[in-house]
Amino acid sequence: MHRFVKFISLLITTMALVGCYHSNPNGKVLPSTASSSTQTHEVAGYNLDSVSEMQNFNYEFYKTHHYAQNYNFVVRKDSIHLLKQQPEEMLSNMETDSFAIKKNSHIVVADIKILKDDPIDSVWIEIASDQYEFGWIHESELLKSVVPNDPISQFILTFSDVHLLIFLIIISLIAGGYVVYRLQRRKVKVVHFDDIDSFYPTLLAITVAAAATFYSSIQLFAPDTWHYFYFHPTLNPFALSPILAVFLISVWSMMIILIATIDDVYHKLSPTAATLYLCRLAAVCAANYIIFSITTLYYIGYVILVAYIYYALRVYARNNYFKYVCGNCGAKLHKKGECPKCGAMNS
Repeated sequence: MHRFVKFISLLITTMALVGCYHSNPNGKVLPSTASSSTQTHEVAGYNLDSVSEMQNFNYEFYKTHHYAQNYNFVVRKDSIHLLKQQPEEMLSNMETDSFAIKKNSHIVVADIKILKDDPIDSVWIEIASDQYEFGWIHESELLKSVVPNDPISQFILTFSDVHLLIFLIIISLIAGGYVVYRLQRRKVKVVHFDDIDSFYPTLLAITVAAAATFYSSIQLFAPDTWHYFYFHPTLNPFALSPILAVFLISVWSMMIILIATIDDVYHKLSPTAATLYLCRLAAVCAANYIIFSITTLYYIGYVILVAYIYYALRVYARNNYFKYVCGNCGAKLHKKGECPKCGAMNS
């Protein structure tokens, strides 16, 4: 009970500290008009001469694309190629030239142009590189070659790209663990099966499953909300919409529960046994993430989640409900008889 009170206090303190920082949730400079009012911009066949008209266009573009002028990217592909001339010249089959920007280069959106006559992509983006070079590129080509210049966005993209790799690693871990278990034929501690007397591992596994289900639900029912978060991430749940705030709170909860789990496991097991137990717990949590994030996309994840929570809580209550205490060493016992810890008989 004392450890649980400490855990709740840590959770409340962490959320309070995170909530104290309330920044612009966009995380970037809002659309601005870097060009002077005397410069003419062609957008969708119309000439925008005034600053107010350009601001309005930038704002409308920002609402649907979640970025605009002055937004920063980092090149993640080997290179991207930019058109030196205006896009209209290429569409008119005029002679054009291009140059490459290499991987890991920092770039910024300098201008946006919409050309409805372009059969490939009507949206053109002018890019300014860190070498002060300017060039144009289709938006579709740009977005698949860059990542927002934010560590959270980069983590999201990296984590999304290795889904298949994680799945293969999990299958390998399960297969390898089964082989080792069959060879050794000895009892091992693992969450949901022969678990230790701690609720934190079960709580962590359930939280991971619920967070994965909620993550896929956002992808399924509110993809634009997740798209916005990808371009403007934050670790402050109080600076986001309710649906994203709930997801971010679940992520923070996982981190705090993980700390509590590690602390409790090392207090209840030897260092070697605790390390092996945490490895097996990590494999279960990884499997939960893959299973629930995929099955939720087909709507069956919700049913599986309810069944899983019921199963996990029922197994924990059954394995960790002790009616007796050893009269010799004080160890908890499920039933009377020989104490598994000291060997004394209890009747």
